[in-house]
Amino acid sequence: MARRLQGKVAIVTASTQGIGFAIAQRFGLEGAAVVVSSRKQKNVDEAVEKLKNQGIEVMGIVCHVSNPQQRKELIDKTVKKYGHIDVVVSNAAANPTVDNILDTKEETLDKLWEINVKASILLLQAAAPYLSKGSSVILISSIGGYHPRATMAMYGVTKTALFGLTKALASEMSPDTRVNCIAPGFVPTHFADFLVKNETIRKLIEDQTLLKRLGTAGDMAATAAFLASEDASYITGETIVVAGGMPSRL
Repeated sequence: MARRLQGKVAIVTASTQGIGFAIAQRFGLEGAAVVVSSRKQKNVDEAVEKLKNQGIEVMGIVCHVSNPQQRKELIDKTVKKYGHIDVVVSNAAANPTVDNILDTKEETLDKLWEINVKASILLLQAAAPYLSKGSSVILISSIGGYHPRATMAMYGVTKTALFGLTKALASEMSPDTRVNCIAPGFVPTHFADFLVKNETIRKLIEDQTLLKRLGTAGDMAATAAFLASEDASYITGETIVVAGGMPSRL
């Protein structure tokens, strides 16, 4: 495997399983020191052990992205150990409802906005003073941001917001930091376990892709590693759809 991220320091939120873990793993295998985080200490410890067993330089920190103190500790402990930050991947997300938007309770709307959008902004506010020249920020959105589905409508709307946030931050953080976004298709992770449990839904989604398969966490990690590397040094403000040709945009 290429060592495109040798010497870089990368923070990945919600990275003890699924897409986040795959991104941290890929970054580490490409030479980065990675900082993994999630809400539970047990999950953090297990992820750190798995990565260390692969020879990856890794540090684990408990961080619920909506917790101000834990966000601060994530940045402070990273800088204390490594001195700077080269890559930030904002991967944390929540989808606590399948209600229609007009039936969604206010506290649920607040939670969706806080975790899926606001937390990314606050995390980057904390990280910005320590980002090195040539650094990379990657926001993880969703193909649902282009066409919010009825059962995930408000979730999709928050993911749409990340497309705009990517454009705005790319302008604001230029020229020293690149900001890009990944819009994954459907990936069978714990977050989307309905893809594993319901064969009918799985087949329906597979048939909507040109490649006739679901995505993998590794597919998303490969794209993230590209965006974090110098191979993407002239790309900023963009969203890459990684969805097997599922309809998204013209």
